[in-house]
Amino acid sequence: MKLTPGKRKGLEIISNEDKVVIATAMDQRGSLGKMIQSHNEDLSYEEGISDFKVGVSEIIGNQSSSFLLDPEYGWDAAKKLNEDVGLIMAYEKTGYDANEKGRLPNLVDFYAVQDLARKGVSAIKLLVYYDIEEEAQYNDIKKTLIKRVGDECKYNDILFIFEPVSYNSQSDTSKDTDFIRRKPEIVKYFMKEFSKLEYGIDLLKVEVPVPLHNIEGFSNYENYNPAFSVEEASALYLECSELTAIPFIYLSGGVSNDQFVETLQFAKNAGAKFNGCLCGRAIWKEVVKTYAKDGADAQYQWLNDTGIENLKKVRKAIDESATPWTHYID
Repeated sequence: MKLTPGKRKGLEIISNEDKVVIATAMDQRGSLGKMIQSHNEDLSYEEGISDFKVGVSEIIGNQSSSFLLDPEYGWDAAKKLNEDVGLIMAYEKTGYDANEKGRLPNLVDFYAVQDLARKGVSAIKLLVYYDIEEEAQYNDIKKTLIKRVGDECKYNDILFIFEPVSYNSQSDTSKDTDFIRRKPEIVKYFMKEFSKLEYGIDLLKVEVPVPLHNIEGFSNYENYNPAFSVEEASALYLECSELTAIPFIYLSGGVSNDQFVETLQFAKNAGAKFNGCLCGRAIWKEVVKTYAKDGADAQYQWLNDTGIENLKKVRKAIDESATPWTHYID
């Protein structure tokens, strides 16, 4: 794989000196607003989200190689980032319309890729919910949108990060055993399909094929529901890694800090050639309640202590397990 000058510059900016991505995700909107208001109904939705992001950006963002925000509530937080921290911007609206079938994505209002590029963004991130067993018409709509965003990023010579997220289109839950068993096939599809040149994707942000709590022997983690042996899961990690022709990083998927760190180690032991991570809630989720109940000062104290410690654990795991993206790029 070769990158144009602008795209390569973007990848270098969002990575550390070892060509590995250690990014923090802070583009949550709807879910974050609900979490904050569940602890303090007096905080306004908009002010709470924006203010919370500022603290995480200033403390955690500036200790990361790059920071993911959204253009709806994230500009104040972006101002807190040092010049050497890459800025990644989400291009999709938060969530999806639960009343409509297919979890179809929508792009943010008021910003095109060219607008974000002019504001100094290093990379564009697009999240799309996807199930390979969804009706073809919905998946075709999603593929077309991905190509459109890919073309926008090509035209503006800016790095395009794509985040396909698996979901169960046949049921309201993704926790039943049948879906857990077929999820690796969905992740395999992501790795192979979205490596194709027609999408213009430069970096994949993906789920692990099997979370640790779905592997035999990891009963210490919440939601333990073993559906794979260690040997089966290891083979799936390796197979998914070998199916892609472009760099990829893992998302944390809302698991605990300890579980995500051990997941990275498991992936390394399985032989997966992943190129870093984009980790959010595994670093800062616990401070949402602190912020909502006790305010920004308490939030900053937690971030400077526990938050930084959480990030250090992730960084150490990445240093010990990730492969430089030069493995995929000339």
